[in-house]
Amino acid sequence: QVQLVESGGGLVQAGDSLRLSCAASGLTSSNYGMGWFRQAPGKEREFVAVISRSGVNTAYADSLLGRFTISRDNAKNTVYLRVDSLKAEDTAVYYCAARYEYLGHQISTTPSTYQYWGQGTQVTVST
Repeated sequence: QVQLVESGGGLVQAGDSLRLSCAASGLTSSNYGMGWFRQAPGKEREFVAVISRSGVNTAYADSLLGRFTISRDNAKNTVYLRVDSLKAEDTAVYYCAARYEYLGHQISTTPSTYQYWGQGTQVTVST
């Protein structure tokens, strides 16, 4: 049974940093590209960042460049999302997702291409 479990969310102050983690089980994460998405109240789920299974390729939503950093540790089956200079508009539920990749450097920013999803972790930024 595949499980993706996010952690690291919570209530933070604007300007703070935090690191979200996504621990995968039931799959070999090194075969999967991993993505982070988020959904704010009343809004659709949006792409945040993605990293290829090899870790060589990454991509970020244009509006988030410079504040978000995705990384992975395949030995730990874990992917991370570091967020710096948090803003109120970063308040959302953050989800990680896994997408099987036949090649090592593929990435996808489209939620429908991901096979597995975590339950999400809430990030609330207060001002």
